[in-house]
Amino acid sequence: MITPHPQAPIADIIILGAGVMGASLAFHLAQRKPGRVVVVDKDFAGQGASGRSSALIRMHYSFAPEVQLAVKSLEIFRNWEEIVGVTGDFRRTGFVRIVPAGEVDRLKANVAMQRELGVNTGLISGMELKQMEPDWNVEDVEVAAYEPDSGYGDGAGVANGFLDAARARGVTYLPRTKVTSLIVAGDKTRGVRTDQGEIAAPVVVAATGQWSLALFKEIGIPLPLAAEMHEVAILKNPAGMKGGGCACIDSISNVYFRSDGQDKTLVGGFYGKRGVDPDNFPQRASEESLGEMAKEACRRIPALQHAGLMRGITGVYDMSPDCRPLLGEVDGVTGLYVMAGFSGMGFKISPATGLVMSELLLDGRGKTVDIRAFRPSRFADGHPIKGSYEYRDD
Repeated sequence: MITPHPQAPIADIIILGAGVMGASLAFHLAQRKPGRVVVVDKDFAGQGASGRSSALIRMHYSFAPEVQLAVKSLEIFRNWEEIVGVTGDFRRTGFVRIVPAGEVDRLKANVAMQRELGVNTGLISGMELKQMEPDWNVEDVEVAAYEPDSGYGDGAGVANGFLDAARARGVTYLPRTKVTSLIVAGDKTRGVRTDQGEIAAPVVVAATGQWSLALFKEIGIPLPLAAEMHEVAILKNPAGMKGGGCACIDSISNVYFRSDGQDKTLVGGFYGKRGVDPDNFPQRASEESLGEMAKEACRRIPALQHAGLMRGITGVYDMSPDCRPLLGEVDGVTGLYVMAGFSGMGFKISPATGLVMSELLLDGRGKTVDIRAFRPSRFADGHPIKGSYEYRDD
């Protein structure tokens, strides 16, 4: 027996998930008023992976479309209040990319590619980096890439900002509404079943991150995704340490870090534990992991040896085989789209990803950035993404 959802029995487009991706898509769709758009989330906006994001904002990638998405996203982050209409929380600190000596040629090639695509980036020597960041140990840095315009933001804030603006433009939001299954008839999307009733729609977009795998598996579509748990340490800077410094991805120390305000440093590792349950993973980071991350960060910033460990944060990445997102309509089911597999890069490209997905839905293609390379079928087709000058830890 069909039980229509009492608040939204019929929609033109359903978005599953109110994290940064779903909320961004809702906002950009609302700008063009394509009919009734409904956002469904099992909790509240930004409470999933978005709220646990380290929220780095940078444009250093080895694949051109990723760079283009990051460039457009930075434009939106920097003009947040003007574009979205609410106060933003973008912190411009600058960003540095450090690689081992054997990958410096790749770094130089990527910087050249990024500059061609409009990124304000360049190469700096270890000595120049030391002048910028006097607390850093740069003895093993021959050259680094530096982006003065990058920094970090706030995942939950971006999700809620986009969603508030979308709702003000007519989007319906259904929090605390769990989707139990997708409704597919033959080769067409018909809507979704939730714990509060069914919602009919010809278009459904799953921006459900690590929960996408189970959702699609139920209708016989095996998405190539794996859930991977990551841990982050928040350190209290010691007295006398310079605060508010550059964000950094450091392939020599195998950590990334950024300032957290003027008196704290966030540190995260590159690798995590695969196969975790996204609904049942440790909510506290292990002392062993936090200690190891802090130790590696001290190789780059020796002053952190005297830092205090404030807390640890855990979160789950939705990893794809090539560590790039799945964006587009799934094969075999008209009207069913996916935005998942961001592999830890989602926050920084979320503003532009929502924009180009809205273009795909309404115009038939991504116009701001060509996203065909991210199509969900690329693995079955034998065309995973590979940048021209990838690093070993990309």
